[in-house]
Amino acid sequence: MFMRNAVTSCIMVLTGFAVSAQAADMDQVIYAPDLPMTQPVEIGTGWYLRGDLGYSVKTRGAATNYSIFSAGPPLSYTSAPFNSSSLDSDWSGTLGVGYNFTDYLRGDMTFDFTEGTFAGTSSSAAPCVAGAPVGSTCASTDQQGFKQYGVMANAYVDLGTFAGFTPYLGAGAGMTRVAWDGLTSVNRCVGVGCGAPTTTTSAGEDDWRFTYALMAGMSYDLTKDLKVDLGYKYSKVKDGGQAGYGAAAIAAGATGARVSDNGFEKHEVRVGLRYSLF
Repeated sequence: MFMRNAVTSCIMVLTGFAVSAQAADMDQVIYAPDLPMTQPVEIGTGWYLRGDLGYSVKTRGAATNYSIFSAGPPLSYTSAPFNSSSLDSDWSGTLGVGYNFTDYLRGDMTFDFTEGTFAGTSSSAAPCVAGAPVGSTCASTDQQGFKQYGVMANAYVDLGTFAGFTPYLGAGAGMTRVAWDGLTSVNRCVGVGCGAPTTTTSAGEDDWRFTYALMAGMSYDLTKDLKVDLGYKYSKVKDGGQAGYGAAAIAAGATGARVSDNGFEKHEVRVGLRYSLF
């Protein structure tokens, strides 16, 4: 009996020590709040390259009038209408780099290039040149080429993607350098005793002009990173000088532009590719 009581007492004492030791160990445990899980940060995602070709279904803005200079005295300028005038500017090209700010908003900077020609006809009751037969009149056919180099900042709203198709709306603004070649005029004497036609050339004008554009279209995901884009673009380039006066008129005191265009207004169908870099 004594041994059993002694063993029982020892077990109780040891159990007490064990509980005390465990409590002491638990006191050493440091409880910390849950730390947020770190997420990898993607730097520079959203960049893309783009390239487009455009075909103009309508181009307007051809010059409708030209100026006739008289050395006088006094010096004078008289406005006269072209009998006909037109602009021919079919194809254009665009290269650019852009960034997707969100799934619905993106923007890009583009470099645009296009070229074309102006054609016009005019007539005058005065002779083409001094010494022409008395009573003769003059008919003129004019031809002039031009090139345009534009830098545009554009913004787009993507309206959601459905089965790979993403409709969008956009607008842009920038500057376009319009570089006119020389204006070549073939002057034909009309009347009895007229000789061969004569040709005169006037220097072309060259300047930077404000430009804005409105766009709408649809893109389609060819792959995860490559999209094909089909859209419509309306653009307007401000009016400006087209051609100056000939050497003889300048020598007599003529200044300014003899011909000014009415600004370039284009309606284009465009197709292009957009490639995501990251």
